[in-house]
Amino acid sequence: MPDRIPEITRADATRVEKPWGYEIRWAITDRYLGKILHVNRGEALSLQYHERKDEWLLVSKGTIDIEIGKLDGELEKVRMNAGDSVHMPPLTRHRLTAVDDADIFEVSTPEIDDVVRLEDRYGRATPPPRGSRREPGGTSPQGGEAKLPPVK
Repeated sequence: MPDRIPEITRADATRVEKPWGYEIRWAITDRYLGKILHVNRGEALSLQYHERKDEWLLVSKGTIDIEIGKLDGELEKVRMNAGDSVHMPPLTRHRLTAVDDADIFEVSTPEIDDVVRLEDRYGRATPPPRGSRREPGGTSPQGGEAKLPPVK
């Protein structure tokens, strides 16, 4: 039994402004991370991947286009609507673009800063980490297969 009663907090107290909208980091622990991504219509996150972070996304409001693929393969573009979800193992390239204002729940492992931005319309692209598959001679393992929702 815990020594104290858990604290009730306001999720919007953890709001982080982003050039594409904002995120609310409503659960941060050493075992998992929970965020709400709000992406404004027409805006897009970076084309990115994660070395270690494993994440699930659930569109709760709006419509997004997701571009997704392996590090060295073609990107597939899929439209996702409210209720659609996708699992993205480490080393899966992906980019979200909001067709309408969209809210997306993200649940992941806790590596909050594990992001390699390959392309970014807001000037935030990052060089690949040393030893990554994007660096010549890198040794990171191949990414897993993303589980895409059926196309409707």
